[in-house]
Amino acid sequence: MSRRVLGLILLAVGVVAIILISLAFGTRQIAFDAVVAAILDPDPSNNDHDVVRDLRVPRTIIGLLAGAALAVAGGIMQGLTRNPLADPGLLGVNAGASLFVVLGITFLGVTAASGYIWFAFAGAAAATVLVYAVGSGRRGSPTPVTLTLSGAAVTAVLTSAITLVLLSNLDTLNQYRFWSVGSLVGRDLSAVSVVVPFLGLGLLLAAIVSRMLNVLALGDDVARGLGQNVMLARVLAGIAIVILCGGATAIAGPIVFVGLVVPHIVRRFTGPDYRWILAYSVLLGPILLVLADVVGRLIVQPTELEAGIVVAFLGAPMLIALVRRSRVGAL
Repeated sequence: MSRRVLGLILLAVGVVAIILISLAFGTRQIAFDAVVAAILDPDPSNNDHDVVRDLRVPRTIIGLLAGAALAVAGGIMQGLTRNPLADPGLLGVNAGASLFVVLGITFLGVTAASGYIWFAFAGAAAATVLVYAVGSGRRGSPTPVTLTLSGAAVTAVLTSAITLVLLSNLDTLNQYRFWSVGSLVGRDLSAVSVVVPFLGLGLLLAAIVSRMLNVLALGDDVARGLGQNVMLARVLAGIAIVILCGGATAIAGPIVFVGLVVPHIVRRFTGPDYRWILAYSVLLGPILLVLADVVGRLIVQPTELEAGIVVAFLGAPMLIALVRRSRVGAL
């Protein structure tokens, strides 16, 4: 058994472990045997079973899905832009999704999480197309540098527009601030069921483009020389990013650092091969996000800290440590 396959097996075991921990730990501690009973043989009169099934199962599922989607999307972005600091916020995806959600709340009165989904998808797609169009310029084909610069510019403009709308409407601000901190609490599983097929499609596209990213890493000229259709690879990668980031943002809000940190961590074990980087990311991303959610439940009891805030506190020191050790390799 190779070292990479062994790593995948260990990560899969880690996912199972973090699921059990997420179901057992919180303001109300529940024994593992009660957790298993709540899943396999639920008793309606048992309050512990109700807590597990009605509260912790939904937030755990959302954490698993959003963590996997953001981590894989981050890996694709870093390969597509050949920028080690790329994450779902770099190409304006989070900002676009957030702006459309704000507009939906303000002008159409959307209040349910299930209603945010379509606005988040539309905003993510619109922002990505805008970044690609701006980055293409008159040459018709964007480079990693122009994509990065146009992404930063579009993100700044969209963020300013969000701030403008929120400052002019306090009702929108009150609804938006809970969604925007990246909480896994109180999300509707019916909305998740809508997003799941899109995330499945995004992960399938990620598997398809992983080999293309390996060729793109050699440079556009070399990639074309090897017979790679550079434009097709970028379009497919862009679609995967929109679907994964839009879906994750819709169900969990704009969570940062997962897409940035996870690919760097797994790259230390997998090397530069994006087939393995994305495979590892789809398992490590959920572990990081669900772990952050569990930590948020425990450190400020009897209240809770949102997962989006905790993951930022966990992710920033990890990224700084990686940079200081010069482990951020060339892409």
